[in-house]
Amino acid sequence: MASYPELQGRVALVTGGASGLGLAAAETLARQGVHVAVADLDAGAAARAVAALPGGGHLALGGDVAREADVQRFAGAVLERHGRIDVLINSAGIPDSFQPTLAQDVADFRRLVDVHLTGTYMATKAVVPAMLRQQRGSVINLGSVAGVLGLAPRNAYSAAKAGIGMLTRTMGCEWAAEGIRVNAIAPGYMLTPFAQKLIDEGKLDAQRIRRRTPAGRLGTAQHIADAMAFLASDASAFITGVTLPVDGGYMAWGAASDAYAGPLD
Repeated sequence: MASYPELQGRVALVTGGASGLGLAAAETLARQGVHVAVADLDAGAAARAVAALPGGGHLALGGDVAREADVQRFAGAVLERHGRIDVLINSAGIPDSFQPTLAQDVADFRRLVDVHLTGTYMATKAVVPAMLRQQRGSVINLGSVAGVLGLAPRNAYSAAKAGIGMLTRTMGCEWAAEGIRVNAIAPGYMLTPFAQKLIDEGKLDAQRIRRRTPAGRLGTAQHIADAMAFLASDASAFITGVTLPVDGGYMAWGAASDAYAGPLD
């Protein structure tokens, strides 16, 4: 893990920070000396995550990013504790239903878009006023290769992630002159506990993914967390409005053949 000394003492709010990629980001920032507020739909899980973080000044918050009152409360609680917010990581999300278009319930579609896309919008809107007062800040959104490639039948998830990519561009341009950067990470296939569950259930073909990925393997949550730490740091001070793929070359591969021909464990 790269070291970013300038992060020492800064304050971050991580939505969806009690598990998966959000938890990895929270842990990585805490190891850099950041005071981390973990917000999650599961308040108990947020409290357990915060209790295990290294360092101090951390905060656990329970609530739903799809509720504007909750995200306003998240921002208010962090500002009350620390007086500032330097980093916002929008990583809250819910599992996709993997239902074909004609079988998917409209309510399920709306809920997924509300959490991923509208939640990202509302959390950013709640936090950026503090960043404008500070004249600095880094917003890091969680996109996906699904927001760029066609991954049928994942309609709601793909549409939400594509929307996050465009929010990243427009917001990155809107506040660049005020010292606020807005970027996104687009993970490829990561071997998270949820992905492992899908593999075990036969819903995800890990061997096929490895063949399709030039790096020949699935990524890890730490790969994403390290990229987020970079975007939170001053090392990325002149980067804004971009979506950074962290996918082992998955999106770059365009040939009809397999991308990886090496051995598979």
